[in-house]
Amino acid sequence: MLQESAQTIRAPEPQADSAGAMHSYWPQDWRIQIALVVSLLWFVFLAVYIARNVGWASFMDLPIDEMGAFLEGAFAFLAFLWLVIGLFIQQSVLAENNEELRRNNLHSEKQTQAIAATEMNARQETFFKISEATRRQLGAITGLLFISSQGPVGNGSYSADQIREIWQQFAQGDSEVWSRMFLSMGPSADVDFADLLYGTEIRKSHSENFVVGFDRLIRLARGCDSDNIIMDSLIFSAHGLLNVRMRELHPTIKFPEIVMTNSQNYLNSLSDSLQQK
Repeated sequence: MLQESAQTIRAPEPQADSAGAMHSYWPQDWRIQIALVVSLLWFVFLAVYIARNVGWASFMDLPIDEMGAFLEGAFAFLAFLWLVIGLFIQQSVLAENNEELRRNNLHSEKQTQAIAATEMNARQETFFKISEATRRQLGAITGLLFISSQGPVGNGSYSADQIREIWQQFAQGDSEVWSRMFLSMGPSADVDFADLLYGTEIRKSHSENFVVGFDRLIRLARGCDSDNIIMDSLIFSAHGLLNVRMRELHPTIKFPEIVMTNSQNYLNSLSDSLQQK
């Protein structure tokens, strides 16, 4: 027969830590600590004063008006002391609250900037995806325009095999190859670009479709470009330079000038900022 011996193990009862309790009740603000010490010393001084000069028995027999005047004078010092301490504490609390508000405002401003930057990045990513498809579309339009003016159906400057090779280059990802072909023909004095771009109804249709597509791309870029980096890269690309020429040579429409970054003004502002540093 197995015998079980049960032993009761009692957990040690928590002992009151007098030092910890005093530490928890003792105020942490040094000004309150000083005020408490001064108040205690003042009460001791009053007790000694009453005992030596009046006597506790005689003090308790004082008339009400005399005792009231004595207590009023005795506690006036403590009232003034705690009033000053309260004002200092209030100023400290207000300063802490102001600092906390400043930190919160700074944090909110950083959050707002982060949200704006995230939104701008998302819009730029969307733009680059649309831009890639639009640039290929503009490249195809430029290819048809080039064939209409320079291919076998045009003036025959390029053979069908040469046109096929350029199309292969376009298919490999070079969406601006046709625009560069137009730009590399030579100066406007030697080449009649007005005839190449608007000489027939088909060429005019292709050129106008190109201008419309590129203009929509420019408008989309303005919505996600805060410093005109994307805008300038579009304008100075092969598509952008050909678009400028198409807009200038349109027979019936006077297009407004596309505003780009003024390099001289930018360099002047950069020089001024460097001098200020």
